[in-house]
Amino acid sequence: MSHCHPIIDTFKREGLILMSLEECRTTGRCKDLLDNIENMTAEVLPLTNVTSILNVVLKTSGMISESSSADKLISDGNRFLKASEKLVSMLVKPTNISDNVSFTLDTLEVEIFMVGPQVTLEKIPRLNTTKSSVDIDLIGIAKNNIETTAVAFMSYNTMENLLKPDFFNTPEDMFKTMMSTVISATLPKTNYTKLTKPVNFTLRHIRDFDPSGSLSCVYWNISEWIVDGCSVLETNSSYTVCSCVHLSTFALIMQTSCAPESDPLLDLLNLVCVIVGLVFFSLALLTFAFCQWSPGVNNVARINICISLLLAHLLFLLTQQFLNLIQRQKVLCAVISGLLHFLFLSGFVWMFIEAVLLFICVKNLSQISSINRKVLSSGFLCVLGYLVALAVVAVSVVVDPNGYGSEKCWMKIDKGFISRFLGPVCMILMSNMILFIKIIISLNSTLKNLNAEVSQMKQTKVMVFKTLGQFVVLGCSWILGFFTNCSKVLEILFLILNSQQGTFIFLIYCVLNNKVRQQYRKFFRYLCSIKQQDYSIMFKK
Repeated sequence: MSHCHPIIDTFKREGLILMSLEECRTTGRCKDLLDNIENMTAEVLPLTNVTSILNVVLKTSGMISESSSADKLISDGNRFLKASEKLVSMLVKPTNISDNVSFTLDTLEVEIFMVGPQVTLEKIPRLNTTKSSVDIDLIGIAKNNIETTAVAFMSYNTMENLLKPDFFNTPEDMFKTMMSTVISATLPKTNYTKLTKPVNFTLRHIRDFDPSGSLSCVYWNISEWIVDGCSVLETNSSYTVCSCVHLSTFALIMQTSCAPESDPLLDLLNLVCVIVGLVFFSLALLTFAFCQWSPGVNNVARINICISLLLAHLLFLLTQQFLNLIQRQKVLCAVISGLLHFLFLSGFVWMFIEAVLLFICVKNLSQISSINRKVLSSGFLCVLGYLVALAVVAVSVVVDPNGYGSEKCWMKIDKGFISRFLGPVCMILMSNMILFIKIIISLNSTLKNLNAEVSQMKQTKVMVFKTLGQFVVLGCSWILGFFTNCSKVLEILFLILNSQQGTFIFLIYCVLNNKVRQQYRKFFRYLCSIKQQDYSIMFKK
């Protein structure tokens, strides 16, 4: 005689409808499955049976469209909560001392602890899931119960798709973000359920923490998230501890000021400006590579500024254009943010090297040294320019491997991780300012005291002011970024200056250089002569 599998046997005995997820989606029979679970009469089921049914139920919940009406999302959310809590309660069985059950599914983690009349524990251990934990005085509750007392702790990975943070109704028009997984704590098959002490939940943040945001510990009350009976005990950038005087379904919601809607014209301006800037970065690099320069001119820093910023702006532009696709690949998103960190930071390091070289140049002039100025070797500068940025990125990865890969594929602002970029940048800008001030003072003194080498002094002075202009453009673009929320004009100015670094480098170091202009003229005359020859050959034919 053949025997049915125990799980199938359970389905048949309880009247459950066996179906695949695809069948559930296409036939609309998911409702029948939930109805049958609600009507189940079994008191205790084996763990394998419960996990099998739960797996189907919760994966079914993921098929519900997030664009459904609020009423449907709320109704379905309530039914899935009720079904999962009922199934989990079937794992609670009588015990004299203590017992526990735990399991993990793709969409759910469950911890159950049971104590009996003869328990000798002073308190039960903390119940933990991957992203949350709970401390509850189950022993105190058990003293008021004659039979087994149990607590079930559940953490849902996808329930926020149904019980959305927008269902947290507040007077202020704020943007709401779910900062934790949705959790449930119940006392299944327990007669006397009054808490002896408040229950503390530790909820790990699942999204970037905004220091300017307001956190609320909330619980689900049939149709909305409310805060009654819950409060925030402790919070930092990684987790928040909530205290509640009752059990229910809980979550952590952060409220922030609503972000302004994207301006299509501003987005278009940004795109055009960045593309123009990339073109001039490329022209500057071609000029540095193919034009002949005076022996005393050191373009190593300028070339590497162009390389770093060209790659950084190009990668940033492509990332933002294809952000929806890249966001799904968490590893790729983190790698891109780390690479952007390295490229932008190396650009600033090369700006600092350029300032140092100018300072050395001016100091040599003020001492009336020979034309052969003492400068650092190009090889050493290349190692220094990229090794410093690489070291900062490497330390950042070692200290916090999860610091890269925000929702915008940039560095995360929580835990102060962004300071690993802003800190070095601010130090470089301050150092450059000090060096430039010393350069101007030294040049002013040299112009007053020297009568010789006037042409050389004029050339050096022009070079200093060109570099000062380049520094101001780079510095101002970042400084203005702190004030873009205050003014539309400042935001536009920030976009233009920040994207046109390549344009200014090309103008200052290429177009305004007399020797380079002469080589441009030769090149264009050569092109014109070739065209004339082609035309003459064509007419002769």
